[in-house]
Amino acid sequence: QVQLVESGGGLVQAGGSLRLSCAASGRTISDYAMAWFRQAPGKERKFVAAITWGGGTNYADSVKGRFTISRDNGKNTLYLQMNSLKPGDTAVYYCTAGGWGDSPAQYDYWGQGTQVTVSS
Repeated sequence: QVQLVESGGGLVQAGGSLRLSCAASGRTISDYAMAWFRQAPGKERKFVAAITWGGGTNYADSVKGRFTISRDNGKNTLYLQMNSLKPGDTAVYYCTAGGWGDSPAQYDYWGQGTQVTVSS
């Protein structure tokens, strides 16, 4: 079992930056590929970015060039650096582990989410 806790969300103006963190416990994250998803009000949960055990990455087209996913296995923590934020990035952001792909159904473990709000 892996427990995931996100932090770092908040309110930011368009064009600004935030860095999300996801602290894992229970097992080392080096055992897992990990990812970030987001869910806007009234919409389905969507893939944002993923990272493999070895550091290979994959991004949704909507965030390529603006977001960077990274991991620190020594700190058992996953990160999402978000730059050039847009109002359309407003959502609850979720950390996940134990799967691979761009569908939420492909992942086993989820955090509780952290709210990101981008004002215009």
